Amino acid sequence: MIKSLYTRVVLIFLVSVIGGTVIAFFVATWVFKDKLNENLHVALSNFGQDFVRVYETIPPSEADSFVSGMKQLDSYHVRIFDKTGQFQSYGTLQGHHIANVTMEQVNKVLRGEVVRVNTDGISSILLGLPLKTEMGTKAMFVEPLAPSSSTFLVKWIWSFVTYSLVTGSLLILAASMFLIRPIKRLTYATRRIAAGDFNVKLNIKQSGELGTLARSFEEMIHDLQQLEQMRREFVSNVSHEVQSPLTSISGYAIALKQVDIAPAERGRYLDIIIAEAERMSKMSDSLLKLSLLESQSQQMRLVTLRLDEQIRRVIVAIQPQWSARNIRFELNLRPVTLTADHDQLNQVWTNLLGNSIKFSTDGGTIIVSVKQDNKNVTVRISDTGIGISPEDQKRIFDRFFKADRAHSRKYDGSGMGLAIVKQIVSLHRGDIRVESELGQGASFIVTLPITTPIE
Repeated sequence: MIKSLYTRVVLIFLVSVIGGTVIAFFVATWVFKDKLNENLHVALSNFGQDFVRVYETIPPSEADSFVSGMKQLDSYHVRIFDKTGQFQSYGTLQGHHIANVTMEQVNKVLRGEVVRVNTDGISSILLGLPLKTEMGTKAMFVEPLAPSSSTFLVKWIWSFVTYSLVTGSLLILAASMFLIRPIKRLTYATRRIAAGDFNVKLNIKQSGELGTLARSFEEMIHDLQQLEQMRREFVSNVSHEVQSPLTSISGYAIALKQVDIAPAERGRYLDIIIAEAERMSKMSDSLLKLSLLESQSQQMRLVTLRLDEQIRRVIVAIQPQWSARNIRFELNLRPVTLTADHDQLNQVWTNLLGNSIKFSTDGGTIIVSVKQDNKNVTVRISDTGIGISPEDQKRIFDRFFKADRAHSRKYDGSGMGLAIVKQIVSLHRGDIRVESELGQGASFIVTLPITTPIE
């Protein structure tokens, strides 16, 4: 089995061209056979008729002398038969083979018929014409000594075809190398990518299908490079987030083995171990939830709901968080009905409102507004907290990212909440963005379609 694409291209070209040329030649010969015969007989017939007119015009003795000096006899051989089968020849054979003439053919000509003998299907090699003289009717047979025009035409066509195939084959060999070169580059690049090397430059400047394939391949390399970077960051972040509680649990567990530890101190150590274990459990649950959302393994359960009522219920449910810090809410919730997954949206508002409470100062204000147009509804949640820097705003929705690293212990969390929020909003074909300045609070704007399309 031929595996090389280069060899396949060349062989397909050769088979196609050779097969097509041979078929076209025989089809054309078959279609124009009669026309070729008619055209190729003209020269031989004209010479024979001229020869006959010579004998019909001048006396036989003078005619013999005249025809013996004709230059056309260098190309034709003439035989004149009588009734007994005896003949007289004109023209020098010079090693040429002449055709046999039978008495049946001679008798046909003597009866006034014209005889044509064809041997190769196209060209005529023998022509018999009646010749009337003073001594009675004789049979004259003319045949060409030089190759006929039809034979020359066939040889010329075959030579042309042969040279064309040879030249075309050399050209297709060079063209195939030019066509296959980008594919070889793609194959080499694929092997490097499979080995983990994403610093691959194709340098393919062609247009058309190969150029499009090369552009798509380069985009794929870029996406894979980003994916690999994200994978490394994810592993690093998970290791960092897991290592911290594990260290605390291990340290306090070792401390509990001491015999002389006070009961109050022992209880505090146990509370820390339990808190760190719960932190790891929440992080694991968040990772699982985000994984299900990204893979869309968890089907959305779409229902028609009142968005303003849902947000009010979430605010009431988290009242212990904001009332203990004297945080005040300003609500501008216009009645809005939309189609969405109730539980997933509930998690969005819980996370965003929880973050606003967490990063607001005591006695601060959180403003929640809902607006609607013909197709979309916009929810804006603004606080008067510490704000987010422009650099952090670019990565605020990345998993494990914590905007305020310096106060990470003060503001507890795994950095997974906003990543989950963004994924839920994306599944609803919506958009989420942040507007913030350091020390001036932050606003999260969520835009959702009134009706979420089902795929």
